[in-house]
Amino acid sequence: MFYISEVTNQAPAEFKTPLQEQVYRTLQQFAEPFERVDTAPAITMEDCIRIDEQLNMRTVKTLLLCNRQQTKFYLYITTAGKPFVTKDLSSAMGIPRVSFASVDLLQNVLGTDVGAATVFGVLLDATQKVEVVIDKAVMAEEWYGCSDGTTTSYMKVRTSWVINDFLTYAKHTPTIIEI
Repeated sequence: MFYISEVTNQAPAEFKTPLQEQVYRTLQQFAEPFERVDTAPAITMEDCIRIDEQLNMRTVKTLLLCNRQQTKFYLYITTAGKPFVTKDLSSAMGIPRVSFASVDLLQNVLGTDVGAATVFGVLLDATQKVEVVIDKAVMAEEWYGCSDGTTTSYMKVRTSWVINDFLTYAKHTPTIIEI
């Protein structure tokens, strides 16, 4: 059975990664309210549905993509249920085809493991080599559900805060697209 904790609005007692610690320090700095749950690693769609139900929101899908030369990076954020087709993203952005970043690149660029990619990973992107690309459908959601940079903790914060305040703070202006 999939483990999921009760909802809390407190940071973890111990941080598992430097990124996770930065996430909660940033939320505290902004006095931004959040709710979160601890979980077993979420592997199946059913696991994600249980997380969404527990937090009363919908988790976004966050993908780190790159060009063939691995010199341009795109953090693509869309709704969980929307299928991802590289050709559609490339067409909407007017760029050559992209592919999924490798496990090593995910760790080096965003500081996360597979399954934990999060918008908060741009906190580690001091040189702004990652372009944040957000599907317009995400903007319609009141709540932004995502990982806190680990595979075992998921949170919800206001979408408007992520888009208008957090990304500005992290010096990343999002590109909004509609696919």
